[in-house]
Amino acid sequence: MNVDKILAISGKPGLYELKVQTRSGFVAESLIDGKRITVGMRSNVSLLSEISMYTHTEEKPLVEILRAIAIKENEGAAISHKEDNSKLIAYFAEVVPDYDEDRVYPSDIKKVLNWYNMLQSKGMVSKEEPKVENAESVKEQVVEEVKAKKETKADSSDSEQAKQKPKAKTKK
Repeated sequence: MNVDKILAISGKPGLYELKVQTRSGFVAESLIDGKRITVGMRSNVSLLSEISMYTHTEEKPLVEILRAIAIKENEGAAISHKEDNSKLIAYFAEVVPDYDEDRVYPSDIKKVLNWYNMLQSKGMVSKEEPKVENAESVKEQVVEEVKAKKETKADSSDSEQAKQKPKAKTKK
């Protein structure tokens, strides 16, 4: 399950996939209807990969909770987020038995189940263990990408300078 580019935007329904970053914000595509919107830097945006929920011992990442639902449902759809609160709480207690009932509200459970069902309908949920990359290998990849971009910029600027002919000096 890869939710690194999946966003929740405050004031906008559903989930969005990050497409392009711009100077003043970014372009995101709705997972519901596929429409693209521009989002400014002042908008309250959350990456699903950065969201966690409270348990009695720690904060559990949302990705792990979505994976637990996928395992319980065999990657099928979960119960509807429109069920009554007692059913939602009982269901969520089966998925995450140690969640903190005082700090996780029924509205939070509804949101998680709605998000799971949205991602599941797009085939973006998985029972598989997420691949955890070593921080050093990620850093090395980023450094290599930056070097490659600098080299292509240098090559293109050299070729542009070669194309330009020096201007002849005129005498007055």
